[in-house]
Amino acid sequence: MPVVKLTSNDEYVNFLKSNDLSVIHFYAPWADQCTQMNEVLEQMTKLDEYKNVKFANIVAEDLPEISMKCSITAVPTTVLFNKENIVGRVNGANPSEVKEQIKKHLSNKNESSQTLEDKLQALIDKAPCMLFMKGNRDTPRCGFSRTIIALLEEHKADYETFDILEDNEVREGLKKYSNWPTYPQLYIRGELIGGLDIAREMSESGELDSMLPKKSQGNLEDRLKKLINQAPCMLFMKGNRDVPRCGFSRTIINLLNEHKADYQTFDILEDNEVREGLKKYSKWPTYPQLYINGELIGGLDIVKEMSEAGELDSMLPKKEA
Repeated sequence: MPVVKLTSNDEYVNFLKSNDLSVIHFYAPWADQCTQMNEVLEQMTKLDEYKNVKFANIVAEDLPEISMKCSITAVPTTVLFNKENIVGRVNGANPSEVKEQIKKHLSNKNESSQTLEDKLQALIDKAPCMLFMKGNRDTPRCGFSRTIIALLEEHKADYETFDILEDNEVREGLKKYSNWPTYPQLYIRGELIGGLDIAREMSESGELDSMLPKKSQGNLEDRLKKLINQAPCMLFMKGNRDVPRCGFSRTIINLLNEHKADYQTFDILEDNEVREGLKKYSKWPTYPQLYINGELIGGLDIVKEMSEAGELDSMLPKKEA
């Protein structure tokens, strides 16, 4: 069955109801990366290994309510659904990741021996400190989640998050499993601590700090050094070179491309530890940040000035002709 183009809310709802695993590509007709992803999905519909998967696409700007409901902030974005529940997401033009997520969810259908309780316990034990919340650490999607994230960051906690809006089975199951009816829920070493009110009370009494696993500052500095020196020219930005996610990042990408620079990018929206740590490490509070041969050049304003003055071109490593 070819890729279905969904043009209304009713078509969207009916499409999801009829399928166990659906893949919907949110795109813009003017974006080359989106055209590439549409072609990839069309090819996948012709392969036997995807015969139990239904594919569709939506022009994101044409159906804004659906795009907002699915948290589409940039295109291309590919979302995986089990019935009406979101079970996966791939931001940007990344066909291999889309295929990998589909493969994972198809294989999960064959793992019926794993009970919901096993799944929940595995998620709770995934990290010494686990926070089940609405959204994630970079994009909390309710005030309570935002507040508890700020509290954990204040304590320099080493923690992972799980977005309960992405998995309705976990969202409803964990309430019964933990006998705790609301979110967020904080677990430390497999034990439920509670929600925001309890975490805040424990923080104020001094109990919480000693219980939380902490980030290793030394390890963070080593990691930042490795990232900065990952390539002769490294750009830390919001998004990536194919899908910049702010105007400043888009402008500096265009400038580097004009100079035919050979560079790599790191998406600081994907890693809050790097996002916050690099500001302190480099003593530079904003993004994007450009590094050449391990040295900080600066942000967009400085890079633009150096380009206009003719200083930048000789510093940048160039793509091989």
